[in-house]
Amino acid sequence: MKLYFKVIKFFKPYWKHISTAIIFSMFYVLFNSLAIWMAPMFINTIFSGQENVREVEKIDKNVQSLPKQELYPFNLNNYLKDQTRQFIQREDTLLTLKILCLVILFSFLLKNFFRYCQVLLSAYVEHRVVQNLRDRIYEHLHRLSLHYFSDKKTGELISIMTNDVTILNTVIGNSFEKILREPINILIFLGILFIISWKLTLISLILLPLSAVLITKIGQSIRRKSRRSLQQIAGITTIMQETLAGIRIVKAFAMELFEVNRFKRETEKYFKIVFRQKKLQSLSSPLSESLGLAMGVFLLWYGGREVLHGGLLTPEDFMRFIIVLFALVQPLRNLGGLNNYIQQGLAAAQRVFDLLETEPRIIDRKGAISLRNFKDRISYHGVHFKYNEKNDLVLRDINLEIRKGEVLALVGSSGAGKSTLVDLLPRFYDPTSGRMEIDGIDLRDVTLKSLRDLIGIVTQETILFNDTVRNNIAYGLRDVDQDRIEAAARAANALGFIQHMDRGFETSIGERGTKLSGGQRQRLAIARALLKNPPILILDEATAALDTESERLVQAAIERLMEERTVLVIAHRLSTVKRADRIVVLEEGRIVEEGTHHELIKKRGIYRRLYQMQFGTDKT
Repeated sequence: MKLYFKVIKFFKPYWKHISTAIIFSMFYVLFNSLAIWMAPMFINTIFSGQENVREVEKIDKNVQSLPKQELYPFNLNNYLKDQTRQFIQREDTLLTLKILCLVILFSFLLKNFFRYCQVLLSAYVEHRVVQNLRDRIYEHLHRLSLHYFSDKKTGELISIMTNDVTILNTVIGNSFEKILREPINILIFLGILFIISWKLTLISLILLPLSAVLITKIGQSIRRKSRRSLQQIAGITTIMQETLAGIRIVKAFAMELFEVNRFKRETEKYFKIVFRQKKLQSLSSPLSESLGLAMGVFLLWYGGREVLHGGLLTPEDFMRFIIVLFALVQPLRNLGGLNNYIQQGLAAAQRVFDLLETEPRIIDRKGAISLRNFKDRISYHGVHFKYNEKNDLVLRDINLEIRKGEVLALVGSSGAGKSTLVDLLPRFYDPTSGRMEIDGIDLRDVTLKSLRDLIGIVTQETILFNDTVRNNIAYGLRDVDQDRIEAAARAANALGFIQHMDRGFETSIGERGTKLSGGQRQRLAIARALLKNPPILILDEATAALDTESERLVQAAIERLMEERTVLVIAHRLSTVKRADRIVVLEEGRIVEEGTHHELIKKRGIYRRLYQMQFGTDKT
């Protein structure tokens, strides 16, 4: 039930629309019921003529002369029939028929008008709820810490955003309107049935609990299978995302057949799950229909016998009872089928709310201050870090101070903890123990936005967006004039190739900048960092994957970028860190050496060994 209430919360802002839709549904049902109520009188008028009408009046008068104890169940029924006849019936049968036809016509016109209004309001609420849900998920994903994305597959998150929300959209679209209308329909029809004959109505209700139990059991099984199918389609999405992203490697290793077979195995599992789910869905409707048919046949026999034996049920009442009863079957079937849809929706909703209820680890503390600038130093005090409880420590007892304007290089073998150490500075992660400070203020006491506004990052894996050159350079900034963008591009050695593009700065660069070379992408990233103009800069092996010419251009741009900034440089190529003010050597998460290039070469320690491995000499 908790899951139901979580979904219902998204409907609360639209309670006015829902209330109005319910009112429209009530009018729809009332006019629909009026048309059904009139139908037996119409049939009597056409096929039996005025004589039959008088005979019916005579029977009704005889019924009214019975003692009250016997008459009680029929009082309201007779009253409604009397009122209807007084309004409809005339001495001239043709005039009666004309009035009947007009009443039925206007009943249907008004019924359809109110249904249109109800459907329109329902559709507005449905699509607004789904839009808000999708927006909430996307917004929440941006709030989550990097821990979450380290543990989750991208394909699974995309699947939740697309498949699960789409299923919820379909379910709400197929169910919301019916939830508003069908219960009212059922209540009104049941009320009419009780008015006509409470005995027959009670008999017809005997079979309903059995039908409800069967539908509930089938729905529960569908929900379980829906959850498994969503998990399976998430696996398929993950395979697609990984394979398409790494298609070059797949082809290079001639692994096409392997990947195709792997994909086919997953889709076969998905087919088996959804086919079993479909079998259960298909079983629900025939079961409820068969039970309804059995109930209808029995009532035809029992009610017909009452009429033939001269019981208190008149032919017109029996005809009206049967018409209303079969009119009741459709809303019951709709609600029965609705349960299957709802179970599928709840399976999708469970995964969506699991995501929405995941709390971000990195958040602003209450009362966090906003930093306007960087004045003095960055400090690491006894910092230990591991990604989760099951992992070993990645950083151990880091004590480090970086002065304003200093260029600090971090070197060490792969897995030594270099990237993790700099990731703590913009608070992508928080230390497991120890603390970090900027100008003597604990980073956790500073708002995330103000902290990250002070930091620019250029990485080896350049992240660009499927947008124009201009918007990629100005990413994260508003109302930037063209002169500043061009100046940043010029300083990054990017203006030349941008001007040679078809549309210059308005050229779209494709997904992840695929229309550009590696060096061009890197220079756009540097232009972006230059335009942001941060006082603190993180360079994570920004030239490692470039050819000689591109590296020369990028290196020149980086040197301009580093001017008058505090810089943390992660480098595997030791030739790029010689001019650093200080070099810190990491091994197994610890700081093992510290000094300038020449000082570390003289120490004959790890740095010198790394340098010899790269260049085969100690000469600098």
